[in-house]
Amino acid sequence: MGRDFSFDDCGRAFTCLPVEEPGAPAEAVVCNLDSLLATMTHRLCVGSPPGVWICSTDMLLTVPSAPGIDWDGFQGVRVIAVPGSQAYARNHGVYLADEQGLVRNIIYKGTEAQIQQCAGPDGTVPLVCGVVFFSSDAAEQLLATHVIPPLDACTYMGLDSGAPPIQLSLFFDIVLCMAGGMTEEEFVKGGGDTSVRSARSVLWTALRAFPLSMACIPGASYDYMTTSASDHIRSLTLLPGSASHLHFCKTAHSHVDQPCLLEDGSSVTNCLLEGAVRLAAGSVMQHCHLQGPLEIGPGCLLSGLSASSSPALQGCPLRDVVLQGHHIRLRDLSCRVFTLTGRLDDWQRPAEEATYLNMPWAEFFHRTGVREGDLWDAEMPRSSRCLLNARLFPVLHACEALGLEDVLWLLAPVAVAGEWLARWRAAWRMSWEELLPCLDKAAELGARRALFFLQGQRKVRRVLLGRQDCSLLPLARSAVHEGYHEAVLSTLDEVASTAGDAGIAARALACIAEVLGCMARGEGGLRSGPAANREWALAFGRLESGDVAGGVRELAAERQKWMSRPALLVRAARHYEGAEQILVRQAVMSSCQFVTVAQAELPPLGCWVQVACPARLDLSGGWSDTPPITYEHGGAVVDVAVLVDGCRPIGARVRRIGEPELRLVSLGGMPQGEAAVELVCRELEHLRDYCQPHAPGALLKAAFICTQVVQFPSQKPLQAQLMESFGGGFEVHTWSKLPHGSGLGTSSILAGAVMASLYRAAGKAASTESLIHAVLHLEQRLTTGGGWQDQVGGLVPGIKIGRSKAQLPLRVEVEKIPVPSGFTQTLNDHLLLVYTGKTRLARNLLQDVVRNWYARLPSAVQNADALVSNAEECAQALRQGNLPLIGKCLDRYWQQKKCMAPGCEPLAVGRMMDALRPYVHGQCLAGAGGGGFLYVLTKAPRQKEALHQILAKTQGLGNFSIHSIEVDTGGFSVEVVGCDPKDGSHPREDVAV
Repeated sequence: MGRDFSFDDCGRAFTCLPVEEPGAPAEAVVCNLDSLLATMTHRLCVGSPPGVWICSTDMLLTVPSAPGIDWDGFQGVRVIAVPGSQAYARNHGVYLADEQGLVRNIIYKGTEAQIQQCAGPDGTVPLVCGVVFFSSDAAEQLLATHVIPPLDACTYMGLDSGAPPIQLSLFFDIVLCMAGGMTEEEFVKGGGDTSVRSARSVLWTALRAFPLSMACIPGASYDYMTTSASDHIRSLTLLPGSASHLHFCKTAHSHVDQPCLLEDGSSVTNCLLEGAVRLAAGSVMQHCHLQGPLEIGPGCLLSGLSASSSPALQGCPLRDVVLQGHHIRLRDLSCRVFTLTGRLDDWQRPAEEATYLNMPWAEFFHRTGVREGDLWDAEMPRSSRCLLNARLFPVLHACEALGLEDVLWLLAPVAVAGEWLARWRAAWRMSWEELLPCLDKAAELGARRALFFLQGQRKVRRVLLGRQDCSLLPLARSAVHEGYHEAVLSTLDEVASTAGDAGIAARALACIAEVLGCMARGEGGLRSGPAANREWALAFGRLESGDVAGGVRELAAERQKWMSRPALLVRAARHYEGAEQILVRQAVMSSCQFVTVAQAELPPLGCWVQVACPARLDLSGGWSDTPPITYEHGGAVVDVAVLVDGCRPIGARVRRIGEPELRLVSLGGMPQGEAAVELVCRELEHLRDYCQPHAPGALLKAAFICTQVVQFPSQKPLQAQLMESFGGGFEVHTWSKLPHGSGLGTSSILAGAVMASLYRAAGKAASTESLIHAVLHLEQRLTTGGGWQDQVGGLVPGIKIGRSKAQLPLRVEVEKIPVPSGFTQTLNDHLLLVYTGKTRLARNLLQDVVRNWYARLPSAVQNADALVSNAEECAQALRQGNLPLIGKCLDRYWQQKKCMAPGCEPLAVGRMMDALRPYVHGQCLAGAGGGGFLYVLTKAPRQKEALHQILAKTQGLGNFSIHSIEVDTGGFSVEVVGCDPKDGSHPREDVAV
């Protein structure tokens, strides 16, 4: 841990830096040791031969990402140096090296002439920075000396054998013996006592043959962590050089109620600051939980202060002081001690020429009434008296509980100080020198950890309630690892039950699922899976009924029964994701307020209302329309309505029938085809499984309920409802010429076709905007959880961009994209559809995407931004009629889809895309990917046959087919026809739907 350090009870290695690492897998404060390990591992050690690296933890080190160390022909030992000023070198060590980079000498606190001798052409000198590399040969030779007296006294083996301990310096005893400019006599005689000289003689014999070279790293810097408070405060408030891998920030791992009160140039790390806490520039606060109003002036370092210290600080302006709280252990007694010093004080300078609280000791004595005899024993020589051994700091009192005020009074003027002087004298006090061995580092680290997770709980509230795009997954991992998961779970329960917003509550439940998943530690099975265990039904029921607080309470109660082993934890996590989806559905169903339905003429009994819809191509932006992304981030998707092989491939027809029942018929691929599935519903009970997507006729059942043609649930029987409102029932036929999993939006467009025909057959009329939102509502009731791009693509004609804002209620706005004259035909000539022969398997795909979004993985957030910006760029390219730029947007879109849903590019599809790449401006799998249709924008027009020949020569593709597509500028059609849909005696009715 290095030598004792005045400004951090855990030493220089564990001094915390004002740094956050958003990409770290687990959230934790960053200490100097973390920084040094990263620098060594990822920068200095890269490319080095086998050997041993040694790095001091007494300094802050900054190294460029490519230090440029040449290891060719290396032998022996190499020291790492950083360039520094000659003025800085007067109090530090520098290397004297020759033109070949071999070290001649190491000079510590040298004269101006000695330092000048070490300078390079630019005037800088190579500073000793505490990093050395021993080749494996040199390391083995050094290790062999540990059994040779007197060097064995540096190990426990020697000490346990009775040898007197000796202290050696890595640089001035071990490394120096290999410096080319040293003679044996000069080196050995340079030791202190006889044992050190003897040790140096052994080291000379063992290591002298190894060459000592130096690598001075341009652009690197180091800052030795001195006992100067000014230096320490400066190192924590100045941004590190551009070469650093660290990015200092004003607040790191801290919750601050009023961040505007922290001035630029201040630093807050691992703190919880409640209320108005003002911190001036040039001041540092670490590991503090304070409550305002407080005002901390410039030049201050505050550390280790708890909330109970706040009253003492209120009304006590601080400036240029170091105020610290310490955990100490006196045998079996643990207690808290506070120390107070000045920023300019020197710990070891004799009191006669030094300061305390930035004023001469004489002035301090005069202001406070403290006497020298209070601080030092009479027999201590005056020259030995210094701040380090002054018994200033109260530890115990016979009848009073001590607190921060027992040192703060030392700042007060005489009139106030008099009230505290007697209390201070009556206390048992210790000097910093006496306190150092009593510091309880385990208790200090424990307190820092507790504060870290306390501010972490505030972060959870801040991020969720503020709808911030900040990942809480690293914090969840840390909480689980450190045993603070219950506290985090409790906070998430509280946010979910009190937020009053379905979107926020859903994210909170998703975060609980992540915590439970982390607790399983990679065991217990797959995260994605079923979530309908009856034990959770009560909680789910409360959520479905709108009782979020009650539902969250029931979830938490049930959760306690599933915490004992990984398999149960994973299953519980799945059910929390199921609960989250209930709230997502409720959030999205707010869009039903944008569904307006008007009364229209009721078609005659037996007359069919037939709707035919185009398919859709998503040219960019898909996934940004998916809840919850669409209402938390905002979405934008460019869609094109297309005819496939010259026709609208998706359709539905509805007619009223005399029997009070619902006949649900799936015709497969053609309107005149044979019935593939036929259902008859005569009771409401037959509709109960409408929310199970894989149940027969579920989509059609949901359509009857969402259009309110049928009221469900209801006390009134189905047949009574149908007879009373419509004088009979309904027959519905649906068809699609597209294969399952095509990626062309079939299911959502089919839902739109069914709802459009059903509204019209029931004597109602709905606008296209209403239909778009009605399909959103239907898919939430159906529990498939889709977005809005499919219905926008298939129900709105031509080329358009749909957008949704980051807000609830969710509203989709569609803008038609005007293109240059003749460009629609150009697109028709250059767009082709390739069926890959692979059925898209979307199992768990949506769950994975939503999970990654709720975790706010940085990659997911950045990709969501990129999807929306690419959609806007694609829309602009279409306005310009720029085919190459549209192609670039398509290629970029495919990369974004693969980032959002890894694994969506089957191997055969990758081969197909590679074969086509030279002939296309861009290409992309339609929809979520994984199979289905590939659409390509060819460089030359009308390339269907040419591409077929290319793919036919490509191995490993399977059964593919190529289809022509055209932009459908007319949109979906609605016809009211006779009882026989082939009957041409009834005129077509084009309805504005």
